[in-house]
Amino acid sequence: MPQTSSRLRRSLLVLTAAAALALTGCASAPDAPAAAPSQSEAPAPSSECSYSTEARPASKAVDLPDADPAVSGEVPVTIATSAGDLAVTLDADATPCTTNSFLSLSEQGYFDGTNCHRLTTQGIFVLQCGDPTGTGTGGPGYAFADELSGSETYPAGTLAMANAGPDTNGSQFFIVYADTSLPPSYTVFGHLDTASTEIVAGVAANGTESGASDGTPKTPVTLDAVTAN
Repeated sequence: MPQTSSRLRRSLLVLTAAAALALTGCASAPDAPAAAPSQSEAPAPSSECSYSTEARPASKAVDLPDADPAVSGEVPVTIATSAGDLAVTLDADATPCTTNSFLSLSEQGYFDGTNCHRLTTQGIFVLQCGDPTGTGTGGPGYAFADELSGSETYPAGTLAMANAGPDTNGSQFFIVYADTSLPPSYTVFGHLDTASTEIVAGVAANGTESGASDGTPKTPVTLDAVTAN
């Protein structure tokens, strides 16, 4: 359920012997992603980030993030939603460019008033957000590289980027509300505390609008604001 290419509801990951849902974000839109090749080593630290402009226009007017990340270490953030406030801690040391982009979008109000558009309740357990269009095809008009170690796991409380393949990150992200098995193809850039994870799990307990295991949450979740504490 991650984000960036308009292939979000396409094919789903095989998590067991059967097919299971994957996370995608289209380099402008989410889909059920194909497994991206994992990396055996963490990327070498860099003081600069590269955000490449895409042909697809931004779904909401936004400036590119600065190439030089402004924060380091653990960054506490509050995601205020219609379901309750989510307390999140971002890892700027492990994912400087992802964190830099997320904070830049947050400061510009990019996420304000947007709806989490995808909930999965079988195979993988995630709520996907970050698309102003609410369709799973929207993005910020730029893409940036994965920040992977190859050893990523996705337990309950994980905050990770959706994508449509390697290095297609944009604005869509997903929240894991129950332990989920996924390939190490999605950049993990933070985590929610227990109470916040339970809020998302409560939304998931109500299922999707259609009653299917993958679809729009029956309980709407609107992002009101994202602020660094």
